[in-house]
Amino acid sequence: MQTAESAPAPRGEKTWFGHPAPLFWLFGTEMWERFGYYGMRALLTLYLTKHFVLGDRASTGLYGGYTALVYLTPLVGGLLADQYLGSKRAVRFGAILMAIGYFTLAFGGQAAKPYQLIDGKRYEVVVEKFRDGPTSDPGETRYLVDGGQKLKMQGNEDGSLSLLAADGKEARRIAAGKFTEQAERSDLLVAILLIALSLISIGNGFFKPNISTMVGELYAQGDRRRDAGFTIFYMGINTGSILGQFLCAFFADSIGWPAGLGLAGVAMVISFFMISNHGGRLDTVGNAPEGTKDRSLLIYLGALAAVPVLYFLFTNLMSAPKPVEGSGFVGYLLSLSLMGKLLFGTFLVSVPGILVWSALYGSRKELEMMLAAMVLIVFNVFFWTLFEQAGSSLTLFADRNTDRSVFGLFSLSAPQTQNFNPISIVLLAPLMSALWGFLARRNLEPSIPVKFAIALVGVGAGFLFLVLGASLAGADTGYKVGLWWLAGLYVIHSLAELCISPVGLSMITKLSIARIVGLMMGVWFLSISVAQFVAGVVAQFASVETVGGQVTNLKVSLDTYTATFTTIAWISIGAGVLLFLLAIPLKKWMHGVK
Repeated sequence: MQTAESAPAPRGEKTWFGHPAPLFWLFGTEMWERFGYYGMRALLTLYLTKHFVLGDRASTGLYGGYTALVYLTPLVGGLLADQYLGSKRAVRFGAILMAIGYFTLAFGGQAAKPYQLIDGKRYEVVVEKFRDGPTSDPGETRYLVDGGQKLKMQGNEDGSLSLLAADGKEARRIAAGKFTEQAERSDLLVAILLIALSLISIGNGFFKPNISTMVGELYAQGDRRRDAGFTIFYMGINTGSILGQFLCAFFADSIGWPAGLGLAGVAMVISFFMISNHGGRLDTVGNAPEGTKDRSLLIYLGALAAVPVLYFLFTNLMSAPKPVEGSGFVGYLLSLSLMGKLLFGTFLVSVPGILVWSALYGSRKELEMMLAAMVLIVFNVFFWTLFEQAGSSLTLFADRNTDRSVFGLFSLSAPQTQNFNPISIVLLAPLMSALWGFLARRNLEPSIPVKFAIALVGVGAGFLFLVLGASLAGADTGYKVGLWWLAGLYVIHSLAELCISPVGLSMITKLSIARIVGLMMGVWFLSISVAQFVAGVVAQFASVETVGGQVTNLKVSLDTYTATFTTIAWISIGAGVLLFLLAIPLKKWMHGVK
C-alpha cells in the first residue's frame, strides 16, 4: 500500500515533469520576475554613477538602501497576504507595481552633465565615446574645457589633478582640495528615479514572499515531491537571473539605458500575465482567507501612500553627511541616514529583546536554542554584507579595473560579470548537495555553525583571491586584472553561499520557540536587510574620485579597491574563525537540531 509520503502523484492529476501542472505557471512567473530584478540590479550602480553622475559614495549608498528595502518590505507584504489579500492577488499587485517601477526607472531623460569647480570657477567637462556602450565603455574619455582647449584629466596619487594637453604634457596641476566634481542634473529626473525605486521596493514586498507560498500550496502535507518541486522552482530563479543580467546589460549597451531597464519592465509584464492568465490552473491556490472582509482596495491605496515615505527615506539617505573623522562608532551611528538608524535600531533592540523574553517565558532548553539562533543571525549579517558587494563595489571594479576580454574573442560588459554567481550556483549546487549527502551517510556532515563559519572564511578567501590577481596587475596591463580572477572570486563566493543560504530559513524554524517563530523569521529577514544596507556603506569605503563616473587614475582606483577588499577579507576570515571556536557550545545549545 502506498502512503502520501511515497505516492508519486494523485491519480488523474495533470502533471508537469511529474509535478502539479500549475507549477509551470509559478515557475514562469518567478523566472520572469527574477529576470527583471537581477537585470535591473546589474545596471543600477553603473546607471547611478554614469548617467546620473551621483558619485561613488552616493550611488553605492543608494544601492544599499534600495536592496535593504527589497528584503524588508516582504515582511509587510507577506502579513497582508496571509491575513487579507491571499497570495495570488498580492503577487499580481506586486507585479504591476514593479513593472511600473522599471518602466519609470527607464525614463532617465538626458544624462547629467559633469563639470569641475576649480577655485570657485566652473569648467565644462565633455565626454567622447568610441563606441556605443553606456554601461562599460573602455574607450570613453572625459576632457576639461579651458579656453576652448580640451585637457585630459589625470588623477595623481597625492590627490592632485593633472590637466594634460594633446601632446600628453601637463598644462596645469590642481592641488588636492582645490577642485570639486559636480554635475548639472534635473531635480525632476532624480525625483522620478527615487519614485521608481520606491515602487519597485513596495512591489517586491507583495510579490516575493507570496509566490513561494503558492508553490507550497500545490502539495499535500507529506507529499514527497515538495522538496523537488521547490528545487525546480528555484531553478527558475537562477534561469531568470542569468538571462536578465546578460540581456538587460546587452540591450543597455546596444541601444541605451532605457532599453536595458525597459526590458526588465517587459519581463515583469510577462510575469504578470502568467499569474493572471493561467486558464484556471491556479484557482485553488493563493486565495484570500475564508470569512475575511475584502480590504484589498484599502491595502492597495495604503501601498501607494507608502511611496512618498520610501521616497523621503531615499532622499534622506542621499543627503546623509559623512561621519566626522575621529568621532568613533557613536559618531558614525549619529551620521547615519534615517533608514540606517531605523534598521540598526530595530535590529539592536529586537535581538536582545527576544532573548530576554525567551529567558522569562521559555525553558532553559528553549533559551539556549534561541541564543544559538541569535548568534548565527548576527554572523549572517557579516556574510551578506560582504557577499552583496557584487552589485556595487565589485561591479565598479569590473568596469574600471578588469580586463573583461574572454580569450580575446569578445568582451563582457561590467554588469554581465555578475552572471558568474548564478551560473556557478547552477553548476555547483548538485555537487555540494552530493557532498553533504556523502558526509551525512558517514556522520561527518558539518554542523550548521560550522557551515556558517566555512561560508564566512570562503567569502573572505574570494576577496583575497581577487587581491592576489590585483597584485599582478601593473602599468603593463593598464592596472587591470584579468577577467578570470574576478570569475574565481564569484566561484568561491558561490561555494560559500551554498554553505549558508540553503540552511538559514530552515535553521530559524527549527530553533525558534513555536510561539514566536513568525517573529524570528522577521528578524532573519531584518538581518539580511541590515546586511544589504551595511553592504552599501562598505562599498563607500572603496569610493574613488571620478569625473562623470570615470576614474581619472586607474592605479589609484586599483589600490583603493585592493586595500578595501583586503581589509574586509581578513575581517570575514576572522569572523569565520571566531564562529569555528563557538561551534562547539553552539552545537550543544542547538540540542540536536541539524
